[in-house]
Amino acid sequence: MTKKELASAAVEALKAEYPDALCTLEFEDPFQLLVATILSAQCTDARVNLITPALFEHYPTVADFAAAENHDVEDLIHSCGFYRSKAAYIIESAQMILKDYGGKVPDTMDELLRLPGVGRKTANLILGDVYGKPAVVADTHLIRITNLLGLVNTKDPYKVEMKLKELLPPEESNDFCHRCVLHGRAVCIARRPQCSQCCMKDFCKSAIKD
Repeated sequence: MTKKELASAAVEALKAEYPDALCTLEFEDPFQLLVATILSAQCTDARVNLITPALFEHYPTVADFAAAENHDVEDLIHSCGFYRSKAAYIIESAQMILKDYGGKVPDTMDELLRLPGVGRKTANLILGDVYGKPAVVADTHLIRITNLLGLVNTKDPYKVEMKLKELLPPEESNDFCHRCVLHGRAVCIARRPQCSQCCMKDFCKSAIKD
């Protein structure tokens, strides 16, 4: 099986197992997803989803965030860790989006990477989930699972992203990443993988054979 064939098999297996490939962060507009993704660094999506309702109630628009005081945002996001830097990133990103992009979250990688606190993972999530563009969100689950499958042989997020862009059908790449997150939480758990229950056990190079 070539790597492209392996990638295709993984896409189909995960699609059958997780038909609804949804982002686990809760949001109602592009800037809310940007904020939630900034908050998710070194923090679980579940924790972020507990924090954001009150945050978005206080600051319903980009303009509201742009005018916010750092200490007020810090108080609302305190429990997600690294709250001082995250508050600064969110406010500064809102100010830049308001000033440079007319209040609309930009839709290109280069423009998104200009925003404070935004790296390639966040940018790809915005491009895929908001703008429907082919994207590879190289988070820890995706990196671990694609290494186990034998699709990639590196832990470097950028290299994983570039390799998977070669191997995955563009229209499937964003959903494949979401499904890997779901699979990594439910079955392919880092320290105790449930290989016997895995939908990819027949072709995963690292599957524990019974």
